[in-house]
Amino acid sequence: METCIYKKTGSNVHKKCILYLLVLFCMMELTEDGKRVGEDFTQDGTRTLKGKPVLRSNTGKWRACYFMLGYEVCERMAYYGIATNLVLYLTRELHQGTVKSSNNVTNWAGTVWLTPIFGAYIADTYLGRYWTFMISSIIYLMGMCLLTLVVSLPSLKPPSCGKHVTYLDCDKRASSFQVGIFYCALYIIAVGTGGTKPNISTMGADQFDDFEPNEKAQKLTFFNWWMFSIFFGTLFSNTFLVYIQDNVGWALGHKPTTESPFTNMAKVLVAAARKRNVVVPVDPEELYELTLDEYCGSRKHRIDHSSSLRFLDKAAVKIREPVSKWNLCPVTQVEQTKQMLKMVPILFTTFIPSTLLAQTHTLFIKQGTTLVRSMGPHFEIPPACLAAFITISMLITIVIYDRYFVPLIKRYTNNPRGITLLQRMGIGLALHVIVMIIASLVERRRLHVAKDHGIFEKGKIVPLSIFILLPQFILMGVADNFLEVGKLEFFYDQAPEGMKSLGTAYFTTSLGVGYFLSSFVLSTVANVSQRNGHKGWILDNLNESRLDYYYLFFTGLCLLNFIFFLIAAKNFKYKAEKGVDHA
Repeated sequence: METCIYKKTGSNVHKKCILYLLVLFCMMELTEDGKRVGEDFTQDGTRTLKGKPVLRSNTGKWRACYFMLGYEVCERMAYYGIATNLVLYLTRELHQGTVKSSNNVTNWAGTVWLTPIFGAYIADTYLGRYWTFMISSIIYLMGMCLLTLVVSLPSLKPPSCGKHVTYLDCDKRASSFQVGIFYCALYIIAVGTGGTKPNISTMGADQFDDFEPNEKAQKLTFFNWWMFSIFFGTLFSNTFLVYIQDNVGWALGHKPTTESPFTNMAKVLVAAARKRNVVVPVDPEELYELTLDEYCGSRKHRIDHSSSLRFLDKAAVKIREPVSKWNLCPVTQVEQTKQMLKMVPILFTTFIPSTLLAQTHTLFIKQGTTLVRSMGPHFEIPPACLAAFITISMLITIVIYDRYFVPLIKRYTNNPRGITLLQRMGIGLALHVIVMIIASLVERRRLHVAKDHGIFEKGKIVPLSIFILLPQFILMGVADNFLEVGKLEFFYDQAPEGMKSLGTAYFTTSLGVGYFLSSFVLSTVANVSQRNGHKGWILDNLNESRLDYYYLFFTGLCLLNFIFFLIAAKNFKYKAEKGVDHA
């Protein structure tokens, strides 16, 4: 380079050398200690809150993730401390029946898991992930504080008839104000969850640079340990906190994009519809696309054209009429929309499994209240503690899967994940069918024992150990390791850059819709099964109900859903891995 500097000013060689030096200087961007961007900074476009490049050696990776994992453990303790025992609180303290209490639980849980779609919108459009998370955490904390006051202060909590009067015999009822403020606290928590859920796991996964091989390998295992932390917190709440509630008392970032991902997707759909009669050129190079300089300037990733969903390519066909963002979209924007829409059929197949998950917090637990729960003369297992066995089996299965299953299987599949994400989800869906078959057989056994002993009254205990329910809870935890972890990683991994929060919101949306769908199915089955003078399948008195029929009905739904998933998975095409094609 020194020889270039001493060339004559008028020579072409000198001009080329000067241009070369200028380009080289722009690419190097030296830090204070003289290290180069390509060597020390992340290459995925990550920036600090102040908009500066991120130095890989000082930030990110597991060092940053440990704080997020710790937060998730504590947050899951708080959430499941409420959710797991909520159906019993509504039954015992607010005197709600089986269908009403179960529906109120699933409606609240559905709201909790649907609000993240709005949190993702706010994060990607206005505030960014960090500030959306921080503000939502404060709202979450306010809801938790209010809920604590509601179940603690005599003026706010429902009146009690005393320790020696059961809730079945108590005639005191909570006032409308007490019920209203209780639900107000619950739904404030739901609003807070909306901003934390789609952003915290996304920020965690973003701590690993996809362009650095070692970090990319670590990222593949991140979601396994992310779910491990969730269920570790859940285990504490399902055991210690639930026992306290039953026996003591209930009291005890990234910079935002300039436009909304929803708006960008809408523009593609509108443009394609408006140009539905336009012929798409055979050569993708003839489609409209921004220059590499424009992508570099905005720190966005360019996506190459794909052959899927060809109809949407019409949005990128160049036209002679006046151009606007609603009739002409660049190829990258079209491909982003394709990637989000391709996941929709898979998203639909996750609704039924989420509906099944709702049963573990409602009817499964109510079954436990009718069984023998004593372990020795002085200790009784709280029914909601059964959910701890889902967590325990989940924790054990995650470790076995990550440490033993993946290293073994990838020797044969050459897949760094061992099996594909959709294969992992498919195993979970198949296990759900088995779970519901077992649940139906166990419930039929419980009813036979009750009939043999002439037990038909509400609240009477069937002489059968509560541990008969363990197989369905344990297998549910194993299924969650495959389905829930795979689902979270799938929606994050297949979402395009700039829409990662929305991809994570797909995961929470599947849970939210599933819980609302559970309310709808439960109410519908309860009403339909009572027609023509029949007693019905789902009554307040479980000893006269036919939950075994209800679980068989769910088995059929799970089987049909599994078949639909196989069709959707067979036709799904994974997005291309990140590489040198990104600007």
